[in-house]
Amino acid sequence: MPFLFLQQFYGAWIDAGIHIGYNRFRGDNMDQVRTGGLIRRFRTEMGLTQKELAERINVSGKAVSKWETGSGCPDISLLSALAEVFGTDINVLLTGEISRNESEVGNMKKMKFYVCRKCGNIITASSDAAVTCCGNRLSALEPVKAEESEQLKVEDIGGEMFVSSDHCMTKEHYISFVAYQSDSCFMMYRQYPEWNVQFTMPLFRTGRLVWYCTECGLRYQELRRK
Repeated sequence: MPFLFLQQFYGAWIDAGIHIGYNRFRGDNMDQVRTGGLIRRFRTEMGLTQKELAERINVSGKAVSKWETGSGCPDISLLSALAEVFGTDINVLLTGEISRNESEVGNMKKMKFYVCRKCGNIITASSDAAVTCCGNRLSALEPVKAEESEQLKVEDIGGEMFVSSDHCMTKEHYISFVAYQSDSCFMMYRQYPEWNVQFTMPLFRTGRLVWYCTECGLRYQELRRK
């Protein structure tokens, strides 16, 4: 079974706190300037004119010009549409700042996993991120060390690892993915209900196997091969 490369997704969300924060930001002229500058930056990086951006979110070109000069802010009802056009998060538009996590580069063992319980979508991030799916904000799953009885079976089959499990694989209760993590490598193998968990992967002496059970959550086991 080929392993799955996952794309990084960006989401936009609105909750009660956004309304409170947005009202506060609107009263701060410096935030208007930053937000306007960020809108201009995103627009020009995408090669859009003010008129083209305006057409995408159903406002006038004058409104976009007003935002970019810091003379006003987009209405809260437009933030989700703007975030979607720019592929960013509403909080980024509110603050006018793009924060860069120092942990984005480094240990792949720190990879974060997000799973949408509605559609089963699997999202990974190399650091903490604001992730949404199906209208819900997702929290990073906390991995739990697997008991010996839960661990996956790992066999050396002549230069490759054969991974398998007797785990239940019904439509309601199954393992949806297995991933390999090390300091510098990450691989993911998608699994499906009513299919046995079994696949081959390159032979690694150290690292970690991580998997997600739809009922038990995220589990992991360390690889320590001689």
